[in-house]
Amino acid sequence: MAKQLWAPWRLEYIKQADADEGCFFCRAAEGPDEEALVVHRGEQAFVLLNKFPYSSGHLLVAPFRHIGDFGALEKDEVLELHRLAAQGLGALAATYEPQGYNLGWNLGRIAGAGIIDHVHEHVVPRWAGDTNFMPVLADVKVLPEHLAETRKRLAAAWPRSS
Repeated sequence: MAKQLWAPWRLEYIKQADADEGCFFCRAAEGPDEEALVVHRGEQAFVLLNKFPYSSGHLLVAPFRHIGDFGALEKDEVLELHRLAAQGLGALAATYEPQGYNLGWNLGRIAGAGIIDHVHEHVVPRWAGDTNFMPVLADVKVLPEHLAETRKRLAAAWPRSS
């Protein structure tokens, strides 16, 4: 008899991908921090948790300005995006002690961008053995902590990492 493994969050992701509700990042920039999972706000950019993370603590760093062309970012936006990514590394290190990180930009759908018209950088904490059979065989991520708790802990760690 086949066993079922349920991942109800995947349906939310599929529905969001088809919804015409405007830009996810622009909505998050305007919404309450707790609801939007915003961890920190700067002057030109902000940091939030990925609702569908590759690993616990997966951060997204995005400019407040709605812009899809990486090359058209202003100098002050670029500087703050990189500064916030570096601060994110510090907050993650202080809170979760990852053993490594992946940082990256997916520019264009063919490069893996799920949202192509608002540039953003991924900050993904990594640990030895964090890739297991669940995502490989079942397309399911197992997270040890609720996203709201992760947001709260990282937001609290942010001043220590500045």
